[in-house]
Amino acid sequence: MSFDDDEIPPPPERLSDDELALMSVGELNERIAGLEQEIERARQTIAAKQEHRGDAESFFKS
Repeated sequence: MSFDDDEIPPPPERLSDDELALMSVGELNERIAGLEQEIERARQTIAAKQEHRGDAESFFKS
């Protein structure tokens, strides 16, 4: 799936303190795990973009 700059998906829903308080420890851990997976995915995308940019800069410097 690809998005134009204008079509960036919204961040995951921010829960209120009251909503978090109602969740079990297991549910909170599952939410954290899901958010961590999304963070890692974003980091991998950043790394790939930086690598491609570095490759392009090297090509044009030659």
